[in-house]
Amino acid sequence: MNPGVASIGTSLVLTGLNMLMLSYAMRGIPVGTAYAVWTGLGAVGITVIGIVWLKDPAQLSRLLFMGLIIVGVVGLKLTARSA
Repeated sequence: MNPGVASIGTSLVLTGLNMLMLSYAMRGIPVGTAYAVWTGLGAVGITVIGIVWLKDPAQLSRLLFMGLIIVGVVGLKLTARSA
């Protein structure tokens, strides 16, 4: 199989899965809050994967800003009214 075709197919499947999981996460909270939570946790997750598996630098400033993202996400979630 052509690697380009496999990459496109994988991307389509993962995009569909992503949308399904986001729609599940949006139950009970406003769409803006759900999207902010989704993207914030995704950014932190990818950064952690980079640090753990890809040996990206784990500088104090990076860890601090990831912590700020998490605090912001928790704050949004705690203050969100039900949709």
